[in-house]
Amino acid sequence: MRVITGTARGRKLLTLDGNDVRPTSDMVKEAVFSIIHFQLPYANVADVFAGCGQMGIEALSRGAKKVTFVDNSKASLDVIRQNIQTTGFTRQSNVIASDAESFLAHAVEKYDIIFLDPPYNQGYGEKLLPLLARPLADDGIVLFEHGKDEPLPDRVGGLVKKKDYRYGKIYVTSYVKEEAAEE
Repeated sequence: MRVITGTARGRKLLTLDGNDVRPTSDMVKEAVFSIIHFQLPYANVADVFAGCGQMGIEALSRGAKKVTFVDNSKASLDVIRQNIQTTGFTRQSNVIASDAESFLAHAVEKYDIIFLDPPYNQGYGEKLLPLLARPLADDGIVLFEHGKDEPLPDRVGGLVKKKDYRYGKIYVTSYVKEEAAEE
């Protein structure tokens, strides 16, 4: 796995072995970043269920101001820290050991972009989507990766679905705040 473009282009990233982490494919990663291309420069980003940190590191490489990496696995957190150091993004990174629900319920910052890539088909959409409006900036966007058998609601907790993107068996659903959708 590698950084696709930007200041850290081509840098190899470590990942964990086994089924606990499911890195986003380059095809899906490139598609996601084309969705947020114009929102990315100087953005404050949260990479929740960060795994190895590839989405947040790609965001930093493409011009994000800061990324908060959130994961509750010690092994993942160690890999994230190594990848951040390898790519030179230590100063723009904040690594938090927390489960997603606790982090989102208690987040004090506002995020322009929130990436969520939880384990598929375990009800995370139902648990986490209602918590996202508060930490999301007024003109921010949520990008929620999920399996095709896990449909997400059109409206939930002050958010409205902007669009579903399909990449084979993987879906990425984007959400914005209701007020932003009406503009």
